[in-house]
Amino acid sequence: MLRKFIKMHGAGNDYIYFDCLREELSEPARLAVRLSDRHTGIGGDGIVLICASGIADAKMRMFNADGSEGKMCGNAIRCVGKYLYESGAVNKTDISVETLSGVKYLRLYAENGKVRSVRVDMGAAVFAPGRIPVLLEGDSVVDRAVNIADKNYRITCVSMGNPHCVVFEDPDAVKLEKIGPLFENDRLFPERVNTEFVQKIGPNSLKMRVWERGSGETMACGTGACASAAAAVACGLCERGKDISVQLRGGTLTVNVGETVYMTGPAEIVFTGEVEI
Repeated sequence: MLRKFIKMHGAGNDYIYFDCLREELSEPARLAVRLSDRHTGIGGDGIVLICASGIADAKMRMFNADGSEGKMCGNAIRCVGKYLYESGAVNKTDISVETLSGVKYLRLYAENGKVRSVRVDMGAAVFAPGRIPVLLEGDSVVDRAVNIADKNYRITCVSMGNPHCVVFEDPDAVKLEKIGPLFENDRLFPERVNTEFVQKIGPNSLKMRVWERGSGETMACGTGACASAAAAVACGLCERGKDISVQLRGGTLTVNVGETVYMTGPAEIVFTGEVEI
């Protein structure tokens, strides 16, 4: 059968979206693997299902390119907000979206019926090792010396609904395709980990590359940008409560770290179509 889809991206982080508000999609994990392939599929970092919710305006389910289901995706949730508003499924600019990491609250910035950018309340950054999880002792893992793949690193671990390991090193000097999988699958991280290599480039400005568990290097990662900003604040590199510009390969996100973490960034449509499933 043919099923309509819409491809959207946030700062280059592209997913294939299916409207499942009235019609469910079977075997999404298998479909994510097939459709995400950039040679024989549509191409993307995964697929996103926009579903009905009993506790929010809608529910988001996200599946990585390897078929694993993610608990949260900051770039994808902005695109979900854009779709809900522009399709007429919601007619307000303050909306809620259920995820596996809880309900997130979005503010849509719209002009002439089109959503240009979205601010997401991502919740508080979590540093407790058991909640990330990372197999290290203490109340937090901030600027901690570890050995991964026979090399010493200083890491800061944060959960933004999914696990992140932040390393303050020049991202352009990192051979990410080699070291990324080693971090992702290291024994320190029982649920695997997203890894960000980050450099401070201004008073409140960061540059970041990311290796996402289940997807590899992506052009952007919303939760990764939030984790990087939170880690920078924890390490004294950036100011709490101030907007932090996070430059990624696909664009720039603005993150503000306080009692909660706010992320603001673009949401754009690439194209729409139909696919046999």
